Amino acid sequence: MSSSDDGGYVHDPTAFDDDGDRTESADEEWLERPIHPEEADREFDWRGWVVVGMIVLTFIVAPIAITFWPPGVGYYVALIILPLFPAFFLAVTAVWATTRP
Repeated sequence: MSSSDDGGYVHDPTAFDDDGDRTESADEEWLERPIHPEEADREFDWRGWVVVGMIVLTFIVAPIAITFWPPGVGYYVALIILPLFPAFFLAVTAVWATTRP
């Protein structure tokens, strides 16, 4: 049987109770009436501005800090460690801003 013949079914053992009957899940409602992406509550609100602030910090403030880093401290810290922190926080902020409860 090919994957096109199964109708999109994937076996999930947790979806069945002890008697072998299928239990209702939260996905059933979404499968019957899915939400169109244009109807979803997705606005550029304060979360978007936090991401914009992190982009400014990552792409403007961090390179300026690297430029003015004292040469006696070491290039390892200036060129590897210093850009790592804003990049990490930008990634975490982007995931946080796009994940809605």
